[in-house]
Amino acid sequence: MVKVESKAKENPKLAQRIMQDGRISLYLEYYLGRHSEMVVDDNGLPVLYESGKMAGTPKYKVVHNRRKENLDLYLIANPRTPAERHLNKVTIELAQKIRFERQQEFLENRDGYRLKKDKQINFLDYFQTYIDNYTKKDVRVLTMALNRFKKFLSETTEYKKYVKGILPEQIDRDMVLAFTEFLQAGSVGEGAKCIYQRFKKVINYAIDHDDMNKNPCKGISIAFDKNVLRKEWLSADEIKQLLAIHEPKQNQEIRRAFILSLYCGIRFCDVKDLTYANVDYSNRLLKFEQSKTKGHSSKSVVVLPLNDGLLSIIGEPKNNDKNELLFHLPSYTMCIKSLQRWVKHAGIEKHITWHCARHSFATNILNNGANIQTVAELLGHSGLKETAKYTRAVDELKQKAIDSLPSLEII
Repeated sequence: MVKVESKAKENPKLAQRIMQDGRISLYLEYYLGRHSEMVVDDNGLPVLYESGKMAGTPKYKVVHNRRKENLDLYLIANPRTPAERHLNKVTIELAQKIRFERQQEFLENRDGYRLKKDKQINFLDYFQTYIDNYTKKDVRVLTMALNRFKKFLSETTEYKKYVKGILPEQIDRDMVLAFTEFLQAGSVGEGAKCIYQRFKKVINYAIDHDDMNKNPCKGISIAFDKNVLRKEWLSADEIKQLLAIHEPKQNQEIRRAFILSLYCGIRFCDVKDLTYANVDYSNRLLKFEQSKTKGHSSKSVVVLPLNDGLLSIIGEPKNNDKNELLFHLPSYTMCIKSLQRWVKHAGIEKHITWHCARHSFATNILNNGANIQTVAELLGHSGLKETAKYTRAVDELKQKAIDSLPSLEII
């Protein structure tokens, strides 16, 4: 048996396995780190600690991430002639050379390591490559950040020359200041801040990987009062108005999913992944873990009570398949277009996005007398600070109600 030696600190490592035909296949194994993953039962529900300080909280396990790359290189298992031994030697040397090259690429991509650096980087392409390799769920906002930056360049006379390409060192403080002003002028609610945060994320990545020398974003931020609800939301009357509209060609999956979000305050990233395993029919509950806080908060699991109306919206799985999705939704973009057509046909003149359902849910139940602690738990907030902005919106409603009374004239 031919042995391939690999040092402990090598990443990737050169490894081998025996094929059915007796040959030895060479491959590379990359170690990509580890992450925490929630332990779930056969129904996909979190397994909780039963005793001790952690009682009632979900259990997590450590998962090691590895990836294999086949080299399409093969050794003779039992070389008998000098020619066969020489062929194995040449093959191993080639595999080791490939392994070394892959290690340099791996270090470069992950740790900013460079053997040499003589290439010119187009930051727009660099940004796109970052998006292409991004695996988290806020990739849509990253794409939006790149598109807004491109639009900023094309619509700003001073920077039009960079529309097709810009070097990292050409992005300076003045440009970033102008970009933040551009974002604030064309965004609603927290949009400008969220987009700028993703832009800074790519800038920081470029600095960490030695692709940019100075941070042009240093000291520049977009101020935002988190205690003010800036995005639109639907009142109870507007929700009734919306539900009364039945468009002949409306996507019913989108309609059902948005109604559930309106009455449960569920984000789009969560509602699209819900399965029938998340529904406890006997106790009339909907249980799921929020994508946004998964692995980061002990309160990431949300438990929502269901009434008859919500259960009818959810329905039951076909063929008793609990892994079936509650809603078979198209892309986020398609869902938003369908939603905005629906809102327009209902005669509601507001800019409504999917997240407005969450705002509507919180504001309406507070307005109907729910206390802030209950609302925070229903929304899956870790504290009351995030929920406070909805109480401000309710206070404004009360003020408008008082102001709507006839003028009081004291004689």
